[in-house]
Amino acid sequence: MTVSQISVFANSRPGHLGRVLDRFEEVGVSVRGFSASDTGEYGILRFVVDRPEEALAALRQDGCACTVAPVLCLKLVDEPGELARVMGVLARCGINVVYSYSMISTYIVLSTTDPDRARELLASEPVEMITQEDIARFSAARQGKEIER
Repeated sequence: MTVSQISVFANSRPGHLGRVLDRFEEVGVSVRGFSASDTGEYGILRFVVDRPEEALAALRQDGCACTVAPVLCLKLVDEPGELARVMGVLARCGINVVYSYSMISTYIVLSTTDPDRARELLASEPVEMITQEDIARFSAARQGKEIER
């Protein structure tokens, strides 16, 4: 079974991702997973949404260059080696993973052109910044270990 992924070709400039997300909100589409990658002047935005037909129609109505493609969506057990196990199954069968990204589960990773300024701006927003130590603690807690702070 596959899910529909929408890919949008966009200028790599401030605001382009926001416009797509605003459009989704206007038509009542919820983003469940996304990836934004930079290829220089342009970028590729990839989305898994709850209502792909409506999202695609809205984007096309706005003149966006976009496509839809089937992708696999897996729920993995949160254990060391699980991602490696799944990738190994595919590799042993000669299947190449072209790209991958995580679905939304409240944690997202953002690479920005100014990480320090982005951190400052988001510090006053209702979001929690996750540190490398937090990530280590999350993993240790899953394994029943204690990590020193």
